[in-house]
Amino acid sequence: MKNKMESPKIPADLPILSEDIRSIRSKDELSVGAVEEIILDNIKAVKVSLEKMTFKNVTITESSLPESEWTDVIFDKCDLSNVNFSGSFIHRAEFRNCKLLGTDFSRSRFQNVRFLDCLGDYSMFRFANFKQVGFEDCSLISADFYHLTLQKTSFARCNLDQAILSGSKLKGVDLSDCEFDGIQVEIEDLHGCIISPHQASSFMGLLGLVIK
Repeated sequence: MKNKMESPKIPADLPILSEDIRSIRSKDELSVGAVEEIILDNIKAVKVSLEKMTFKNVTITESSLPESEWTDVIFDKCDLSNVNFSGSFIHRAEFRNCKLLGTDFSRSRFQNVRFLDCLGDYSMFRFANFKQVGFEDCSLISADFYHLTLQKTSFARCNLDQAILSGSKLKGVDLSDCEFDGIQVEIEDLHGCIISPHQASSFMGLLGLVIK
């Protein structure tokens, strides 16, 4: 990324906290620990706070963790598909090689967050606030980015086919090395968006033009 982004600040030699997170409840706080090689299901908690933690090879299913705070956190090879994180605050975090199919991040705030090699088809970010956020080598087919607030956000080598970007001002956002046959966007939101020549045809319909 061209934008300077803060990385997660995590101490070395973290203690294992796998059992602690199994019993997490609303407004609980967990910090300085690692969660590895487990399946967590039916976790229902609101406004939890997790700080300086790593999650590796963790699967979370049938779970809802809305309005949570995640600071200095790394998710590595985790499956967070269909988990509800709506209305959360995620700061200095990385998602590496994660499955985020249908994951709900709507109305969340992201600051200094990187998504690397993630499978995020049908993920939901609508009405989210992005500041220093990067998606790199991710599949984001039919992802919902409706009405985002974007500051210093980048998409590098991502598949955005049929993604929803309507209502998101794309000025300064570079999509030129991304892949898509079509995306849902309003013509007024495209002002200042950076695309490649071969992508231009995807937007001709918005101008009422027919390519012959």
